[in-house]
Amino acid sequence: MELYSPDTKAHDEARQGEAFTSNSKQQSFEKFFYVESYGCAMNFADSEVVASILEQNGFGSTREIERADLILVNTCSVREKAEQTVRKRLTEFRKLKYQKPGLLVGILGCMAERLKSQLLEEEKLVDIVVGPDAYRTLPDLITEAGTGQKAVNVLLSRDETYGDIAPVRLDGNGISGFVSIMRGCNNMCSFCVVPFTRGRERSRDAFSIVAECRDLFERGYKEVTLLGQNVDSYYWNNPETKQSVTFAQLLESVALIDISMRVRFSTSHPKDITDEVLHTMAKYYNICNYIHLPVQSGSTRMLQLMNRTYTREWYLAKVARIKEIMPDCSISTDIIAGFCTETEQDHEDTISLMQAAEYDLSYMYFYSERPGTLAAKRYKDDIPEEVKKRRLQEIVDVQWTLSNESNKRDVGKTFEVLIEGDSKKSSQQWMGRTSQSKVVVFDKANHSLKKGDYVQVTVNDFTKGTLLGAVKNN
Repeated sequence: MELYSPDTKAHDEARQGEAFTSNSKQQSFEKFFYVESYGCAMNFADSEVVASILEQNGFGSTREIERADLILVNTCSVREKAEQTVRKRLTEFRKLKYQKPGLLVGILGCMAERLKSQLLEEEKLVDIVVGPDAYRTLPDLITEAGTGQKAVNVLLSRDETYGDIAPVRLDGNGISGFVSIMRGCNNMCSFCVVPFTRGRERSRDAFSIVAECRDLFERGYKEVTLLGQNVDSYYWNNPETKQSVTFAQLLESVALIDISMRVRFSTSHPKDITDEVLHTMAKYYNICNYIHLPVQSGSTRMLQLMNRTYTREWYLAKVARIKEIMPDCSISTDIIAGFCTETEQDHEDTISLMQAAEYDLSYMYFYSERPGTLAAKRYKDDIPEEVKKRRLQEIVDVQWTLSNESNKRDVGKTFEVLIEGDSKKSSQQWMGRTSQSKVVVFDKANHSLKKGDYVQVTVNDFTKGTLLGAVKNN
């Protein structure tokens, strides 16, 4: 699909031009903010939106916490461990407040919405609480907190997408950038707190998405990742032309910006990823052959309790369809061990589904009940923690075998690798990724390569999580 006609493209570039030039302006700042982000990629993308809002209101970013006048923590409520980590950091920041009078500490994101009263009144850990849809009010909240008042805005919105704000890229490698395409979630998975902390699903203006991606490419970025809680349900209606844009059409429009810019996306809900999306991926070389397709459990009974809206058999048929259309596509997943009432047979069903799907990578956790979710209201968290941990370890062991076998199959193959920077272990080696999102490490040798280059690398060995290779000789 051609998203732009000549007239609408010119109109949009004029409309978006100012919004997408702020990152290049040189400004001097009298006040500085320091931000830490936890959780999913969406939180890191949100922090970049917040940075832009603060920059336009006289705050510069700093990596030196001692220099900060404002400390912000962008939080995640998906798992209890993430909340515990944030609480620990906030306790440490409270000590800094005694050393630096006037220092403000704020909490952003999902945890802010869920625990506002506790953090402000009971524990007195923060001065500012801002929910995911209220970042535009942050400058006013800072002013309010500066007078000694507790400043709070956690109201959810039905239309906020921050589509007109140019994110300030924080701590990136200058090669890969995140672009948020939608916010919120309409899938009421019984274990998940996101619909309650991020609100209902709404899709961002397609013009602003393409403009942001084009801006990244023009500033030297070689890869963009389109982000959403469920990208495949993206659907935007142009209010002027009444033309609708699906995720497949948006994906194509971003891919057409330039063939040398890779395009990724996350996350996909199995029920919503369509053949149209898969055929679009297969059509464009620069759309990466990688899909993150969370399954959560291999047991149909568990999937029903989780309100995942598909069965084991339906999910495996979707995996088969992906591999039919894109044989080289890598698939990763999310898995929860020990959900409410899970039996040993349910657990074995998860193991066997993993083996059937042959995942290249899995993100694996044991269930932790989140207050406010449907599961917390309806079901008893009745699986002992030692059983959860044992089942999780068995899942991890299976995935280690699957990942090992996947990497072994890559030995002898040659992949196009996008160089992201030096290897963590040696400045004499490059690190990059394949289209399938696998990390590859290879010697720099005498090749005149640089970060951001594409290079053909032949894999000759592997470790637990990394392919080892050498630049292919022409």
